[in-house]
Order: sequence, then C-alpha cells, then structure tokens
Amino acid sequence: MQPGVYQTTRKDGTPSYRSSITYRNKHISLGSFSSETEAHHAYLEAASLLSGSGSLEDFLLLFTAGNESARFLKFPQLSFEKGISLLNFRDNRLYIANPIYLRKTYFSYYLSPSEELKFDIDDLFYYTRHKILRRKGHLFINDYGMQVTLLSRYGLKSYSVRHRDYEFANGDPSDLRYSNIIVINPFYGVTAFLHKGRTRYRTKIHINGNYTIGTYASAEKAAIAYNKAVDLAKKAGIQKNYPENYIDGFSAKEYAEIYTKLKISAKYTAYLETLSKTPMPPASD
Repeated sequence: MQPGVYQTTRKDGTPSYRSSITYRNKHISLGSFSSETEAHHAYLEAASLLSGSGSLEDFLLLFTAGNESARFLKFPQLSFEKGISLLNFRDNRLYIANPIYLRKTYFSYYLSPSEELKFDIDDLFYYTRHKILRRKGHLFINDYGMQVTLLSRYGLKSYSVRHRDYEFANGDPSDLRYSNIIVINPFYGVTAFLHKGRTRYRTKIHINGNYTIGTYASAEKAAIAYNKAVDLAKKAGIQKNYPENYIDGFSAKEYAEIYTKLKISAKYTAYLETLSKTPMPPASD
C-alpha cells in the first residue's frame, strides 16, 4: 500500500481504501475512497496543506465558483470541510472535525467557501460536537434527537421572524455572536410595537384565525395573558397543543395574582363560549 493508505472491505465484500495522516501526534482520518490512487492523493493533499504556507483565504479561493480547474489540480480528493479542519489544526494547534477556523476573538464555521458563520468563543465546545445541517434552506442542529434551530440558543423560537422578533445589530445575518443578536420578542404569541413613543406588547392566539387577546405594558404580562388564553382554549375543548410561555422573575404567588387580574378580550371569550357549554370567566375589553 502507498503511504497513508490502508485497505478495508465494505459490507458487500468489495474493497475500499481509507486514507489517513498523522500530524503533531494526531492521527486524522481523511475519508474512504474507491481506489488506492485516490486515497493516496488525499494523503498527499493533506500533507501539502499541513506543511505549506498557504493561507485560509488562498484555500477558500480555490473552492469558489469559477476555480474548479485550479481546485482539481491541487485538491482533487480532499473535501472542503476536511481542508478547513486541517488548516485550523496547522494554524491554531487544535483539531476540530467540523469545518471551524479559530480567530482571535471568535471562530468561523464554514458551510461552504462563500458561507461563513461567526460565533463567540463561548460556543466553541458546542459546535465542535454538533454539526450544522441544512434542509430546504433552513439551518439546524440535531441535539438529543431533536432538530434545533441555531437561533434557539439565543432564546428565540423556531417561528421567530427577523425585524419582528429579533434583529442583527450590524445587519449581518451570518454574524451569530451574542452581541449582534437583539431579541425583541422572546415569548410565544407576543409582538412588540410602538404607540405614542412607548413600546407596547400585543398578545394574539391562533384558533381558526388570529384572535387578539389584549395589549399590555410589559412583555411578561403579555406572555402571561397568552398562557391564560391557552388555558381558556383548553377549557373550551380545543385540543391543539399550544406551547406556553415560561416567565422568569415572578414567584408563584406573584404570577397567580397577575394571571387573575389580567384582562382578556371579551371577543375572544365570547368566541370560546360558542365552542363550549362551559361558561367562560368574565372578561373585560
């Protein structure tokens, strides 16, 4: 076998050739290939990256659209993601299997040569163990068997809408550092808006259309109003599995007092009356 190559057998009995390289006492797998020649080329390409002086930017340029011929001449076998991992190991002495490159105050996660996501160093441990996936244009992570959106780490729900529920301080949606994420509406069913120069919070629930529950002075009260609206819907026999808001900062007694005193739209409770024979609690406009 040529350097960096060893032969294995697939489940169907056909031969396969795995490539690997050792650098700084770290044994790194480069992938599985159909021929010994391809596997050896991957080894040579990895060795060239690890021993060379070419920058990350040079490597990215080879993989951008229009440079297919140049890329194939230098890296016909090595994958883009593996190349990023090797360059990071060479330059920063930390091997990470995912396509991550460490910067001075943050790290970059490369989805492709032209798609760079920026994260705070505090998130490095998480993203070294969780791969970012894409489906129908949406980015997510498999976490404990569940598909989790990237924005959920900032307290944003999967249905959150940019400009309404959150914003990017510098206008760059690829910059996912905490200082760049402005959370506007952290609760289900709550939307913030300006009224006479003040921020107010409108609560809505969807039952065969949107029903406005009320307008409130704080996001927390609006979130509790949403919870109350959900409870009333369940009492009326509506089986939909509504999410409920978790609100920090209130004792059980304080939460109960706010919950009891909050005014709920009479139009909403009247609608629920039509769905249930159980009388709804009195409500105020």
